[in-house]
Amino acid sequence: MSEKPIVLLVDDSATNIQILAACLKDSYHLKVATSGEQCLDLAKVKPLPDLILLDIEMPGISGYEVCTELKKNDDTAVIPIIFVTARQGNEDEEKGLQLGAVDYITKPIHPAIVVARVDTHITLKLQRDELIKMALYDQLTGLYNRHYMLDISKQKIARALRHQHSFCLVMIDIDHFKSINDTHGHLTGDAILRAVAKHLNIGNRQEDIVARFGGEEFLILLDYCEIKDAELKAEAVRERIEKLNPHGINVTISLGVAQFEVLREESFNELLKRADDALYLAKEQGRNRVVLG
Repeated sequence: MSEKPIVLLVDDSATNIQILAACLKDSYHLKVATSGEQCLDLAKVKPLPDLILLDIEMPGISGYEVCTELKKNDDTAVIPIIFVTARQGNEDEEKGLQLGAVDYITKPIHPAIVVARVDTHITLKLQRDELIKMALYDQLTGLYNRHYMLDISKQKIARALRHQHSFCLVMIDIDHFKSINDTHGHLTGDAILRAVAKHLNIGNRQEDIVARFGGEEFLILLDYCEIKDAELKAEAVRERIEKLNPHGINVTISLGVAQFEVLREESFNELLKRADDALYLAKEQGRNRVVLG
């Protein structure tokens, strides 16, 4: 996959596509759609476009309608859209911006203008992506952070109550981590955290959430999961970490597992405490084990 930002060109005119492509091909990875319907399909293909250059007047779905549909979808709503059109009226430009476009370029196309505006909005988009990443992810391990887990838990609980389904929470602590830091140094300790984090992510479903909760503590939220299945998954994680031996150091983890009690409508803090209590028992019983809460 190219590391260049992805720009989706949308125009029913092959000539216009060629002109735009000639302006941008050296700096960007280009995708092409020749209709509004094709644009809606390609805009959802991962990796998502970083920017869309969108013609307004096309057979079938117009550019305005495409923009409206893209803004309805959570995944595609954040993709900046620049309208490229022969329409030059102020009302047309105002309508495009009101629909959520970030810019408006009129035809005939001036290559220098196209490049400058695309460069500007790509830069802004990538900066925003980086800020979002910093807000949601732990910088050391690349896992979700505590803030994201607490935020997403509200959605998970609301969904579980609405549909009356279970989910489980697994709290994990690296055994004797302070001793690892004291003996081998904090740089090695950081490497251990990254190695453990990488293996906590293995084999999870898309709906499962793995987060670094703080220090050497991690959480795994297993959606649509009963306690017995969660116990099996937690045991598999424990065995995987025990075999890891990163940097020649024997590393084990203790795990506490709790199932959300739908009928009692408990809070996430209550669920978290039960998982934490189970983790405490795992440590009390000798560590390197799974305990149900």
